[in-house]
Amino acid sequence: MELTSQDIKILALLQHNADLSSSDVAHELNMSQSPAWRRIKRLEEANIITKKVAVLNRKALGMELVAFTTINLSAAGRKNMELFEHAVSQLDEVVECYTMTGAWDYMLKVVVKSIGHYEQFVRNRLLEVPMIGEVHSHISVTEIKNTSELPLRQL
Repeated sequence: MELTSQDIKILALLQHNADLSSSDVAHELNMSQSPAWRRIKRLEEANIITKKVAVLNRKALGMELVAFTTINLSAAGRKNMELFEHAVSQLDEVVECYTMTGAWDYMLKVVVKSIGHYEQFVRNRLLEVPMIGEVHSHISVTEIKNTSELPLRQL
């Protein structure tokens, strides 16, 4: 889908505040409500806007620890990857999971209340996942930047 400058402005507004109505978006962009609504619907239908969520404050909820966990599978192969990916997708503590190039097969972002909770997660849940060969933990000390907003200036 070819994005116009208006589309990009709409995306910027909505990724900053998904609560904005099409009327609010129209007002911000100096356009009428109907075209704004149609553009938003088109962006949703094109799967550019996939969902609208509330971003929660993990620290206010007592989730103090963020760990980046690198994993190597014990054996390569598509079946092993599928088993691992299915199993890890069921772990609530894993908020992001990526396949990687280089030394590691996967990197997970894990959010838990404390180092004790992380240890229990690794021992009792993560290591139950099939095909894990190696697990390395990298504990975040200070969060410098954390955003879900994409860099739309590139478009």
